[in-house]
Amino acid sequence: MINRVVLVGRLSKNPELRKTPNNASVVSFTVAVDDRTRGANGERTTSFIPCVCWNSVADNVAKYTKKGSLVGVEGRINQRSYKRADGSTAQVIEVVADTVQFLSPKSDDNSSNAGYNNVANEEPSFVDITEEDELDF
Repeated sequence: MINRVVLVGRLSKNPELRKTPNNASVVSFTVAVDDRTRGANGERTTSFIPCVCWNSVADNVAKYTKKGSLVGVEGRINQRSYKRADGSTAQVIEVVADTVQFLSPKSDDNSSNAGYNNVANEEPSFVDITEEDELDF
């Protein structure tokens, strides 16, 4: 069975970095992607896809992206549920991102991407960050 997702779109708001009780980083963000369909008046439609990533991927997404950043996301669909404060059950479907590529060029005046480029002393067209970066072999 295969569960893979690839998205290219823009962050609809700034990513939210949180820490778990075990001090793992987790970031939630929403990617706005254009649909291939048009609305009733001929306007383009957009889907807003919730995404989450963990550990070093989360740290880097929080550090180098912001609302409007163009990103490529690769991961898997995950469905989970949780209990709300009122006792009802909520269902969540989201993309758990293994890889996030930063696709906004430095010329976009995106200070978060410009910060990365200053650290790397290069001007890459994108940056790959994967969960494997966290592993020690």
